[in-house]
Amino acid sequence: MDISMTRTKERRSNLSSKFKLNKRTAPYYFIAPAVILFVLFTLYPFFRTILLSFYSYERGRYIYSGISNYQRLFSDAIFFKALSNTFTYLLIQVPLMSTLSLILAVALNSKIIKWKSQFRVAFFLPSVTEMIAYSIIFSLFLSDKGLLNYLLSILGIESIPWLIHPFWAKVSIMVALTWRWTGYNMIIMLAGLQGISDTLYEAAEIDGASRFQQFLHITIPQMKPIILFSMLMSTIGTINLFSEPFILTKGGPSNSTISLGLYLYNQGFMNLNFGYASAISVVLLIITAIMSFIQMKAGGKDNGGL
Repeated sequence: MDISMTRTKERRSNLSSKFKLNKRTAPYYFIAPAVILFVLFTLYPFFRTILLSFYSYERGRYIYSGISNYQRLFSDAIFFKALSNTFTYLLIQVPLMSTLSLILAVALNSKIIKWKSQFRVAFFLPSVTEMIAYSIIFSLFLSDKGLLNYLLSILGIESIPWLIHPFWAKVSIMVALTWRWTGYNMIIMLAGLQGISDTLYEAAEIDGASRFQQFLHITIPQMKPIILFSMLMSTIGTINLFSEPFILTKGGPSNSTISLGLYLYNQGFMNLNFGYASAISVVLLIITAIMSFIQMKAGGKDNGGL
């Protein structure tokens, strides 16, 4: 019995000695799975997309076409329409949503409001709602005979073509975006507000500063990095906007609500023109990088900027 146990221990020690990791190389074995997945699903598609943007699909195979896809892109009226729509969403919806998020965060951070936890959950729930479910609800809510037009008719106001008129369709998409993501940004800003020291407000009260002056001279400067981060993430999401135009309006009417993300999808998966879609995605990446750089630069070095 003792002999068998001794042999077992010897075998285990031999196995452990064989598979013993070197202290210098051990960390690389642990990070190897993450690095491999990053290379396969991020780096490879990234460089493959750039390479594919210089090819065109002709006669059943991809043929090198140089910069023809980019030349076509910058003479494409629909692309510029999608670009214009995207910047419209960006310049109107993102500042509006950020302002609402900050106001709600300040309100829920005050000592006056009761049932704060319930309000936080209620405002945050739209951001975790399934895209299909909430888009269908908005489609029914904003349809010609939907609840909103019914309420307007009670007030004696004519029905508004929310999803079929170019102007009102844009408004509908921005309302949907604001409804879904305001609570998400509110939670981020609320976390930032709770990190501001109460001593700053106490000192301001002693000096006779009003609530508005405290908000203007303490809250806003202290919250600038958080606001910048929130707007940066919202900007990136809006530039890559796809789901709301696709589900609510299909980019219509007459491409009046089409976004860059939706146009990329149409070219790649509807028209199977992956070379041209890759060129759109490269330009989309460049636009996102430029807008992010501008916002970070505007933030300043002392406030979370570059």
